Amino acid sequence: MFKKFKRKKSQPTTLARKLITESNPKSIVSEQFKTVRTNINFSMPDKDLKTLVVTSSTPGEGKSTNASNIAVVYAQSSKKVLLVDGDMRKPTTHHTFGMRNVNGLSTVLIRQHTVEEVVHETHIEGLSIITSGPIPPNPAELIASKTMDQFIETVKGKYDLVIFDAPPVLSVTDAQILSNKCEGTILVINSGKAEKENVIKAKDMLIASKANIIGAVLNNYAIDKNHYYYQYYGAVE
Repeated sequence: MFKKFKRKKSQPTTLARKLITESNPKSIVSEQFKTVRTNINFSMPDKDLKTLVVTSSTPGEGKSTNASNIAVVYAQSSKKVLLVDGDMRKPTTHHTFGMRNVNGLSTVLIRQHTVEEVVHETHIEGLSIITSGPIPPNPAELIASKTMDQFIETVKGKYDLVIFDAPPVLSVTDAQILSNKCEGTILVINSGKAEKENVIKAKDMLIASKANIIGAVLNNYAIDKNHYYYQYYGAVE
Protein backbone atom coordinates (compact mmCIF):
# COMPACT_ATOMS: atom_id res chain seq x y z
CA MET A 1 0.00 0.00 0.00
CA PHE A 2 2.90 2.34 0.67
CA LYS A 3 4.01 2.32 -2.95
CA LYS A 4 0.82 3.81 -4.40
CA PHE A 5 2.31 7.26 -4.78
CA LYS A 6 1.00 9.88 -7.16
CA ARG A 7 4.12 10.18 -9.22
CA LYS A 8 4.27 13.02 -11.67
CA LYS A 9 6.54 13.02 -14.67
CA SER A 10 9.91 14.42 -13.63
CA GLN A 11 10.39 17.95 -14.87
CA PRO A 12 13.61 19.89 -15.31
CA THR A 13 14.61 22.09 -12.41
CA THR A 14 12.88 25.46 -12.73
CA LEU A 15 14.03 28.88 -11.66
CA ALA A 16 13.81 29.24 -7.89
CA ARG A 17 11.24 31.53 -6.38
CA LYS A 18 12.52 34.80 -4.99
CA LEU A 19 13.54 34.70 -1.35
CA ILE A 20 13.68 38.25 -0.03
CA THR A 21 16.07 37.35 2.78
CA GLU A 22 18.59 36.19 0.20
CA SER A 23 17.96 38.64 -2.65
CA ASN A 24 17.70 41.75 -0.45
CA PRO A 25 18.98 40.97 3.06
CA LYS A 26 18.91 44.64 4.12
CA SER A 27 15.28 45.26 3.18
CA ILE A 28 12.57 46.02 5.73
CA VAL A 29 11.00 42.60 5.16
CA SER A 30 14.33 40.84 5.69
CA GLU A 31 14.85 42.78 8.90
CA GLN A 32 11.44 41.57 10.06
CA PHE A 33 12.47 37.97 9.45
CA LYS A 34 15.58 38.60 11.52
CA THR A 35 13.30 39.92 14.25
CA VAL A 36 11.29 36.70 14.01
CA ARG A 37 14.56 34.78 14.41
CA THR A 38 15.44 36.79 17.50
CA ASN A 39 11.99 36.28 19.01
CA ILE A 40 12.24 32.53 18.40
CA ASN A 41 15.57 32.48 20.21
CA PHE A 42 14.11 34.35 23.18
CA SER A 43 11.03 32.13 23.30
CA MET A 44 13.01 29.27 24.84
CA PRO A 45 15.89 30.89 26.75
CA ASP A 46 16.71 27.83 28.86
CA LYS A 47 17.31 25.40 25.99
CA ASP A 48 18.31 25.34 22.34
CA LEU A 49 15.33 25.01 20.04
CA LYS A 50 16.13 22.16 17.64
CA THR A 51 12.84 21.50 15.84
CA LEU A 52 10.33 24.08 14.63
CA VAL A 53 7.00 23.67 12.82
CA VAL A 54 5.64 26.48 10.65
CA THR A 55 1.94 26.21 9.81
CA SER A 56 -1.22 28.28 9.29
CA SER A 57 -4.92 27.93 9.92
CA THR A 58 -5.92 27.72 6.23
CA PRO A 59 -4.17 27.46 2.83
CA GLY A 60 -2.69 30.53 1.15
CA GLU A 61 -1.55 32.40 4.25
CA GLY A 62 2.16 32.29 3.40
CA LYS A 63 3.43 29.60 5.78
CA SER A 64 5.76 28.05 3.19
CA THR A 65 7.29 31.41 2.24
CA ASN A 66 7.78 32.21 5.92
CA ALA A 67 9.34 28.82 6.64
CA SER A 68 11.82 29.26 3.79
CA ASN A 69 12.82 32.79 4.77
CA ILE A 70 13.17 31.87 8.44
CA ALA A 71 15.45 29.02 7.37
CA VAL A 72 17.56 31.45 5.32
CA VAL A 73 18.04 33.99 8.13
CA TYR A 74 19.06 31.24 10.53
CA ALA A 75 21.61 29.96 8.00
CA GLN A 76 22.86 33.55 7.61
CA SER A 77 23.55 33.59 11.36
CA SER A 78 26.06 30.74 10.89
CA LYS A 79 23.65 27.99 11.94
CA LYS A 80 23.48 24.61 10.23
CA VAL A 81 19.83 24.49 9.14
CA LEU A 82 17.63 21.83 7.56
CA LEU A 83 14.32 22.82 5.97
CA VAL A 84 11.96 19.86 5.57
CA ASP A 85 8.87 20.01 3.41
CA GLY A 86 6.44 18.26 5.73
CA ASP A 87 3.50 19.05 3.49
CA MET A 88 3.16 15.73 1.69
CA ARG A 89 -0.14 16.83 0.15
CA LYS A 90 0.65 20.11 -1.64
CA PRO A 91 4.44 20.51 -1.41
CA THR A 92 6.10 23.73 -2.58
CA THR A 93 9.63 23.84 -1.14
CA HIS A 94 11.16 22.23 -4.24
CA HIS A 95 9.65 25.02 -6.34
CA THR A 96 10.99 27.69 -3.99
CA PHE A 97 14.54 26.41 -4.28
CA GLY A 98 14.38 25.17 -7.87
CA MET A 99 14.86 21.50 -7.02
CA ARG A 100 13.46 18.20 -8.27
CA ASN A 101 11.08 16.36 -5.98
CA VAL A 102 11.78 12.77 -6.93
CA ASN A 103 12.73 11.48 -3.48
CA GLY A 104 12.34 13.06 -0.08
CA LEU A 105 10.58 12.80 3.27
CA SER A 106 7.96 10.30 2.09
CA THR A 107 10.55 7.86 0.73
CA VAL A 108 12.56 8.11 3.96
CA LEU A 109 9.46 7.34 6.02
CA ILE A 110 8.73 4.17 4.03
CA ARG A 111 12.42 3.24 4.32
CA GLN A 112 13.22 3.44 0.61
CA HIS A 113 15.96 6.00 1.24
CA THR A 114 18.13 7.26 4.07
CA VAL A 115 18.31 10.85 5.23
CA GLU A 116 21.70 11.25 3.58
CA GLU A 117 20.30 10.12 0.24
CA VAL A 118 17.56 12.76 0.09
CA VAL A 119 19.29 15.84 1.52
CA HIS A 120 19.91 18.65 -0.98
CA GLU A 121 22.59 21.23 -0.31
CA THR A 122 21.57 24.73 -1.39
CA HIS A 123 23.62 27.62 -2.71
CA ILE A 124 23.01 29.31 0.66
CA GLU A 125 25.80 28.39 3.04
CA GLY A 126 24.54 26.35 5.98
CA LEU A 127 21.11 25.59 4.52
CA SER A 128 20.03 22.11 3.39
CA ILE A 129 16.66 20.93 2.09
CA ILE A 130 14.65 17.74 2.20
CA THR A 131 11.72 17.92 -0.20
CA SER A 132 8.42 16.14 0.43
CA GLY A 133 9.09 13.29 -1.96
CA PRO A 134 6.28 11.64 -3.96
CA ILE A 135 2.81 12.31 -2.56
CA PRO A 136 1.77 9.24 -0.50
CA PRO A 137 -1.79 8.00 0.05
CA ASN A 138 -1.42 8.26 3.84
CA PRO A 139 0.54 11.38 4.90
CA ALA A 140 -0.94 11.59 8.42
CA GLU A 141 -0.09 7.96 9.15
CA LEU A 142 3.50 8.48 7.99
CA ILE A 143 3.90 11.57 10.16
CA ALA A 144 2.46 9.72 13.17
CA SER A 145 4.76 6.73 12.68
CA LYS A 146 7.72 5.68 14.79
CA THR A 147 9.83 6.06 11.65
CA MET A 148 9.04 9.79 11.79
CA ASP A 149 10.23 9.87 15.39
CA GLN A 150 13.47 8.23 14.29
CA PHE A 151 13.80 10.69 11.42
CA ILE A 152 13.43 13.66 13.77
CA GLU A 153 16.02 12.29 16.18
CA THR A 154 18.44 11.64 13.31
CA VAL A 155 18.23 15.14 11.83
CA LYS A 156 18.36 16.78 15.29
CA GLY A 157 21.76 15.18 15.71
CA LYS A 158 23.03 16.57 12.41
CA TYR A 159 21.68 20.15 12.38
CA ASP A 160 21.43 23.13 14.71
CA LEU A 161 17.83 23.74 13.68
CA VAL A 162 15.30 21.67 11.72
CA ILE A 163 12.31 23.60 10.31
CA PHE A 164 9.23 21.74 9.09
CA ASP A 165 6.86 23.37 6.62
CA ALA A 166 3.57 21.73 7.68
CA PRO A 167 0.11 21.69 6.07
CA PRO A 168 -2.58 24.10 7.34
CA VAL A 169 -4.10 23.07 10.67
CA LEU A 170 -7.76 23.21 9.68
CA SER A 171 -7.28 21.27 6.44
CA VAL A 172 -5.77 18.03 7.76
CA THR A 173 -4.38 16.58 11.00
CA ASP A 174 -0.74 16.52 9.84
CA ALA A 175 0.29 19.79 11.51
CA GLN A 176 -1.20 18.76 14.86
CA ILE A 177 0.68 15.46 14.81
CA LEU A 178 3.94 17.06 13.74
CA SER A 179 3.65 19.90 16.25
CA ASN A 180 3.26 17.35 19.03
CA LYS A 181 6.57 15.79 18.00
CA CYS A 182 8.53 19.05 17.70
CA GLU A 183 9.73 21.57 20.26
CA GLY A 184 8.13 24.72 18.90
CA THR A 185 5.35 25.80 16.54
CA ILE A 186 4.73 29.09 14.73
CA LEU A 187 1.31 29.98 13.37
CA VAL A 188 1.34 32.19 10.26
CA ILE A 189 -1.66 34.53 9.96
CA ASN A 190 -2.41 36.37 6.72
CA SER A 191 -3.29 39.93 7.66
CA GLY A 192 -6.66 41.09 6.33
CA LYS A 193 -7.57 37.65 4.95
CA ALA A 194 -7.43 35.17 7.81
CA GLU A 195 -10.73 34.88 9.65
CA LYS A 196 -10.53 35.36 13.40
CA GLU A 197 -12.62 32.26 14.06
CA ASN A 198 -10.27 30.10 11.98
CA VAL A 199 -7.18 31.42 13.74
CA ILE A 200 -8.70 30.76 17.17
CA LYS A 201 -9.81 27.28 16.12
CA ALA A 202 -6.36 26.47 14.75
CA LYS A 203 -4.74 27.66 17.98
CA ASP A 204 -7.12 25.56 20.06
CA MET A 205 -6.46 22.49 17.93
CA LEU A 206 -2.70 22.91 18.31
CA ILE A 207 -3.04 23.35 22.05
CA ALA A 208 -5.20 20.21 22.19
CA SER A 209 -2.38 18.30 20.50
CA LYS A 210 0.03 19.64 23.15
CA ALA A 211 1.93 21.77 20.68
CA ASN A 212 4.26 24.40 22.09
CA ILE A 213 3.07 27.51 20.24
CA ILE A 214 5.94 29.94 20.63
CA GLY A 215 4.39 32.72 18.57
CA ALA A 216 2.54 33.89 15.49
CA VAL A 217 3.67 35.73 12.37
CA LEU A 218 1.34 38.37 10.95
CA ASN A 219 1.96 38.04 7.23
CA ASN A 220 1.36 40.72 4.55
CA TYR A 221 0.81 43.46 7.09
CA ALA A 222 1.10 46.87 5.38
CA ILE A 223 3.33 49.40 7.17
CA ASP A 224 2.54 53.05 6.55
CA LYS A 225 5.28 54.93 4.72
CA ASN A 226 5.39 57.43 7.59
CA HIS A 227 6.02 54.69 10.14
CA TYR A 228 9.27 55.09 12.08
CA TYR A 229 10.47 51.74 10.72
CA TYR A 230 10.47 53.13 7.16
CA GLN A 231 12.25 56.28 8.32
CA TYR A 232 14.95 54.25 10.03
CA TYR A 233 15.52 51.56 7.38
CA GLY A 234 14.53 53.42 4.24
CA ALA A 235 18.13 54.22 3.32
CA VAL A 236 19.24 50.58 3.26
CA GLU A 237 16.52 48.99 1.12
